[in-house]
Amino acid sequence: MADETQLLDELEKGPWPSYVKEIKRMAKKNAAAKDLLGIQELSYKERVTHWKHGGIVGVTGYGSGVIGRYCDSPEKFPDAAAFHTMRINQPAGWFYTTKSLRQICDIWEKHGSGMTNFHGSTGDIILLGTTTEHLQPCFDTLTEAGFDLGGSGSALRTIAGCVGKARCEWSNIDTLDLVYNLTMEFQDEIHRPRWPYKFKIKASGCSNDCVAAIARADFTIIGTWKDSLRIDRDAVKTYADNGFDVKGLIADKCPSEALTWDAETKELKLNSEDCVRCMHCINKMPKAIRPGVDTGATILIGGKAPIIKGAYLSWVLVPFMKLEPPYDELKDLLHKIWDWWDEHGKTRERLAELIERKGLKTFLKEIGIKPVPQMVYKPRANPYVYF
Repeated sequence: MADETQLLDELEKGPWPSYVKEIKRMAKKNAAAKDLLGIQELSYKERVTHWKHGGIVGVTGYGSGVIGRYCDSPEKFPDAAAFHTMRINQPAGWFYTTKSLRQICDIWEKHGSGMTNFHGSTGDIILLGTTTEHLQPCFDTLTEAGFDLGGSGSALRTIAGCVGKARCEWSNIDTLDLVYNLTMEFQDEIHRPRWPYKFKIKASGCSNDCVAAIARADFTIIGTWKDSLRIDRDAVKTYADNGFDVKGLIADKCPSEALTWDAETKELKLNSEDCVRCMHCINKMPKAIRPGVDTGATILIGGKAPIIKGAYLSWVLVPFMKLEPPYDELKDLLHKIWDWWDEHGKTRERLAELIERKGLKTFLKEIGIKPVPQMVYKPRANPYVYF
């Protein structure tokens, strides 16, 4: 194998895990995986891709969830001439039983290459490499086991959220219930593409934003609180007595200067009106500071990667919204946004790009939301540029 994959072998060098090693492992028992190595080695050698778009493939009744992949040299790589990807809707918070994982792997080894990606950037289980003939049988077997396809194309992409209250004490909303509820509600939007382009919803339980929703979602849900931080004064004093620099690490680092430190009384004082709920003080002093109790979410819009235009970070649309089942207020807002975007959007135009073209004032008027000072239109920096 080493003589056949001299360039790919370079990717195995170093202390980090290598996907090449995993493909080689699978290639010992799967012909498609072996041809995949050959295709990529040839691409590196000739410095051009050998994948092409050969048409639309899918399963009965669905328009999304399957991404067609074809090799442009089927005579050289017959076992990977068609190497389609299937996206499987992940459970909320990515919680699995070992039984369900074995089921997925068994099904995929029977109908595909056996190679998986847990998870794609959208959140889906990614099943890499099958033929057109195996798509429908694989889908039928997956649905019998309780799984469904996720979103792809110009549809609502698979909704994702952090583990929330299941494992995190800082979560201000039940992200697992929210993700499940929205997924069940918007099945048609996920499975049948009919919009100008893709639309992503991601939910984080707090502003630590562990699913990077602000950078990656057209519709961002960030758990927050409406009342004041809860500060345990005795615990703060304990931190200070043990040498923790409360002034330097907490008060001076507060982005809105909402916190001040009285060194004489060892008291951390809060001006609640200035607090932007960024979580910095909570992350640094978890035993002394906690979120408020009147919890809900901030709704942001517009996050996306640089495809047609540059990258956007989401900006605030609704500073605070109570989020309780059945989430009717949230769903009504989504429908208004989709109706406006569907009517005015150009092909492959994301929501943020349409808002920039039409104007934020026009967008807010159409969906019936009044402007508020918390709304920020432009991100401060491009999240995809690194120095």
